[in-house]
Amino acid sequence: MTSTRKPPPFGRTLCAMITPFTGSGALDPDGAQRLAAHLVAQGCDGLVLNGTTGESPTTTDEEKTRLVAAVREAVGDRAALVAGVGSADTRHTVELALAAAKAGADGVLVVTPYYSRPPQEAVAAHFRAVADASELPLMLYDIPGRTGTRIEPETLIRLAEHPRIAAVKDCSYDFLGTQKVLAETELAYYAGCDEHVLALYAVGAAGCVSTVANAVPAHIAAIPAAFDAGDTARARRLQLAVTPLTEAMTGAGLPGTVTAKALLGRLGLPAGPVRAPLLPAGRQTADGLLARYEALRAG
Repeated sequence: MTSTRKPPPFGRTLCAMITPFTGSGALDPDGAQRLAAHLVAQGCDGLVLNGTTGESPTTTDEEKTRLVAAVREAVGDRAALVAGVGSADTRHTVELALAAAKAGADGVLVVTPYYSRPPQEAVAAHFRAVADASELPLMLYDIPGRTGTRIEPETLIRLAEHPRIAAVKDCSYDFLGTQKVLAETELAYYAGCDEHVLALYAVGAAGCVSTVANAVPAHIAAIPAAFDAGDTARARRLQLAVTPLTEAMTGAGLPGTVTAKALLGRLGLPAGPVRAPLLPAGRQTADGLLARYEALRAG
């Protein structure tokens, strides 16, 4: 028996795409187009651009806009594009959201304002200000481990009343709170942690925003597809099989940007260097990533 659920607003399997740079560290729009086309051809319904995995803290506003426009040209209407526009400044976030809409984005990813640690009333006001100003639907990004501030479940339930607040990228590691919001709202939840793709999908999430999908997009896409087809045993096998690679890419103490670029470089896909303050992965790390990738492919 196949599962039935509300159609997801941005597709089911989204890749948190890295931002390719040239050898000198400049934006590589051609490389971004090639990588985006590859990811979509391999099963990604959507791409999240200019997120943390896309090195948004070290790309300029102009580079962010160029990236969205270049990828839109490459994938056309074959995939949804969600542009990261988060910052610690509400006014700047609104400006980025308006620019993303003009560049061709289908939605915007808005993270909780970081470092200043605003109270929940201020967090909600920030998101509403962006939603009021933007013509695009919002995906709220709940990642307190990076921002220092949760979007509390009660806040999400209130924000769900806004017509343009449509989705959540969930990196809260609060499965009970997530289920509470799923039960009480129509918000489309996306697993933002690769180890939670199947678990969150099984309780009604819309899909995932995956860093590991940079390297194995077809494998990540197959997990919710198997679940929807009623083959939960296969979905479980797929989730468990990718665990070693997930651990190496996202749980080994290095940012996913660093590990994804190291592995993509070994695979001959557009990636390039990371920007400071990040440092590239060492040879031993890259060798280990490649070994786990090859083991997954062989299995």
